[in-house]
Amino acid sequence: TRFYYKKRWHNGWINILLPQRASIVLGTPGSGKSFAVVNSYIKQQIEKGYSMYIYDFKFPDLSTIAYNHLMNHLDGYEVKPKFYVINFDDPRRSHRCNPIHPDFMEDITDAYESAYTIMLNLNKTWVQKQGDFFVESPIILFAAIIWYLKIYKGGKYCTFPHAVEFLNRRYEDIFPILSSYPELENYLSPFMDAWLGGAAEQLQGQIASAKIPLSRMISPQLYWVMSDSEFTLDINNPQEPKILCVGNNPDRQNIYGAALGLYNSRIVKLVNKKGKLKSSIIIDELPTIYFKGLDNLIATARSNKVAVLLGFQDFSQLVRDYGDKEAKVVMNTVGNIFSGQVVGETAKTLSERFGKVLQKRHSITINRNDKSTSINTQMDSLIPPSKISSLTQGMFVGSVADTFDERIEQKIFHCEIVVDAEKVKREEKAYKPIPVITDFTDENGKDCMKEMIQENYNRIKADVRQIVADELERIQNDPALAHLLQQK
Repeated sequence: TRFYYKKRWHNGWINILLPQRASIVLGTPGSGKSFAVVNSYIKQQIEKGYSMYIYDFKFPDLSTIAYNHLMNHLDGYEVKPKFYVINFDDPRRSHRCNPIHPDFMEDITDAYESAYTIMLNLNKTWVQKQGDFFVESPIILFAAIIWYLKIYKGGKYCTFPHAVEFLNRRYEDIFPILSSYPELENYLSPFMDAWLGGAAEQLQGQIASAKIPLSRMISPQLYWVMSDSEFTLDINNPQEPKILCVGNNPDRQNIYGAALGLYNSRIVKLVNKKGKLKSSIIIDELPTIYFKGLDNLIATARSNKVAVLLGFQDFSQLVRDYGDKEAKVVMNTVGNIFSGQVVGETAKTLSERFGKVLQKRHSITINRNDKSTSINTQMDSLIPPSKISSLTQGMFVGSVADTFDERIEQKIFHCEIVVDAEKVKREEKAYKPIPVITDFTDENGKDCMKEMIQENYNRIKADVRQIVADELERIQNDPALAHLLQQK
């Protein structure tokens, strides 16, 4: 860094001793968040042998840096990590991964978590209405479908696209099938009561509030990526460390954000366990996805060697998307803060966090006969809000956390983060693009991507039609269950 003190510039550095205590990077667009901080985190943590999960909002900006830096610094790892990408826009440069893989769901609460994450990503306003009848109903129905697919034929069809297709079958078919399983009976009792009580309109409303948001996610490309698993999401597995980049697209952020939110919630559960490798979760542009359990991750992940870095523009974005209580927990539990230019309430909050210091004040009084000088001391903001709201690009204020073993006397900084722009340019020129992962060409050299993706889409639809037909036949032939169909 370079910092200004006693009327001259000095050289210094910012030392993040404990990234596991979580870090946030704030700043209005163009304040240098990614260039100065996020990119440095990615590069340095790869050099230090971290397994990594990166949410790349403007794919492939961060992913290209991670891929090339990993290729040049594989010697930082005891077991060489593999590089994986999830990208719905270009299936050629994407691996396939099923976020609701049956092997990673231990009981029905895992299915509920997945349904909850998807629904709240598709309807951000629901975050403030958790517990409402028309919010909980679609979540519970979708959770029941996910768990049903997990127990049906050993989870053979337990994928997210199969769950969406199953939900879109007629409810006269869905309810008898789900109710025929004792473990789902209680989950479905509110729907069954409405159905048997003749409250068809209420039931249609409950089902529509699940179907309508999820219908936005019906896309052959999305189905392709999410219907098979080429890798598992336990990125910090000591035997198979991974660097995983998931790419969003600003033009389709609501649809992709919901699917990516599902990967997030799965990864957080799998990563936050004892006896794993040190790992890093880097989420730039946090408000573009709903990250379930974010406050809990920051509070509990330190002991499991998980370093979280969150990038966003303003605290008000966090309050808008996560509600007042959760946003406050996130703000108050992070150990390391970097802030570029921010204004209003955020600048005030940060100024309060940095505290006050004894400042000297000179005052000179001149009248006709004499001149008097008085010097007094006063407690004043160390970094006033006005300074924070007028920071230049590349200038940052913030504070860092220390440890028992290594104490930092000066935790608060106000400086320019020095990035060697020439070196970065040279590195970027040598960068190679992320290679093609899936080759869709046939033996004659013809590109069959569209045909293969469409074929996968049609197969999933056919699978679900067959499941429904087989299950209805089973219920019809079982005297103990036949009454379920008579209720229709």
